[in-house]
Amino acid sequence: MAQSVSAFQAAYITIEVLIALVSVPGNVLVIWAVKKNQALQDATFSFIVSLAVADVAVGTLVIPLAIVINVGPRMEFYTCLSVACPVLILTESSILALLAIAVDRYLRVKIPLRYKSVVTPKRAAVAIACCWIVSLLVGLTPMFGWNNLNKIRRTQEANASHTAFVIRCQFENVISMEYMVYFNFFVWVLPPLLLMLIIYLEVFNLIRKQLDKKVSSNSSDPQKYYGKELKIAKSLALVLFLFALSWIPLHTLNCITLFCSSCQTPSILTYIAIFLTHGNSAMNPIVYAFRIKKFRTTFLQIWHQYICCETDKNANNLDNNELGTWPLQRAGTIPDMPFIDLKSPFHVQRANLASPLPHAHNCK
Repeated sequence: MAQSVSAFQAAYITIEVLIALVSVPGNVLVIWAVKKNQALQDATFSFIVSLAVADVAVGTLVIPLAIVINVGPRMEFYTCLSVACPVLILTESSILALLAIAVDRYLRVKIPLRYKSVVTPKRAAVAIACCWIVSLLVGLTPMFGWNNLNKIRRTQEANASHTAFVIRCQFENVISMEYMVYFNFFVWVLPPLLLMLIIYLEVFNLIRKQLDKKVSSNSSDPQKYYGKELKIAKSLALVLFLFALSWIPLHTLNCITLFCSSCQTPSILTYIAIFLTHGNSAMNPIVYAFRIKKFRTTFLQIWHQYICCETDKNANNLDNNELGTWPLQRAGTIPDMPFIDLKSPFHVQRANLASPLPHAHNCK
């Protein structure tokens, strides 16, 4: 029998779908930009790609599953648990990716001369793999037994079969609040966030000291090098701040649920907290576009070349201003042209016969 959807649930589903429609294309664009622009293909941006992959999965997997849970169909306990666990995996993956980015920025300003020898592509790939493995272990812990199955059995059906135990599928029915607060929040969310706060404070402190001293670095212009590092660090710290701002309210509500069983949390607050967590997946591409010039330039190039179907004359020179303008200044802005004798009768005749054609590029 089909389950009816209330007007409130319809509004919830509409908002979730809108979030997904913003999140998925935006984060796909981030991945596309890193693949297209060689200037973005370093350790920091590989961690950003890992974060973007998690955000794409939020839009394509977590949000549809959240809609299912909101409707609350009846299903077997472990089937419902498997529906609830992906959000835990992807949340932890995002946190660990943010932590990896923070550590990478710290090493970039702490050991600029040895950075490339320490943070190699292979080590970055190993770090990303470790982040996802840990995320899977943390997010799948409820599947290994830390869940509400025994609690529900004691209160409803003491002698129910383990495989035939059917419940209404809702997040709080299957996920233990002890797991969410003591293990997920107090161990795998809050400490990494505090550690990242300390790391970024140290990054800003190191950059300020280097800018004041103007010490030598692997750049010919230390002021420019550390100034750019400061700008990127601020942008990535903003990503971290938005993540914390989006997730702390929901974890706070979980703490209230666990520690104050008599407290009644308004459902509207819970929905707002859920929207914040899902909406965070759509925020990062916007931050990158407005705060990191390499991304903004590549986004525009992709838009003009693939969406608007315009010819991009600078496709091979993405973001040259940020990578260094010296080669362009030395080369000049006028491309080399073959010598043509305009007085030659042959060329005069060709010029009279030829009609000017407007520059156009058709996208088929």
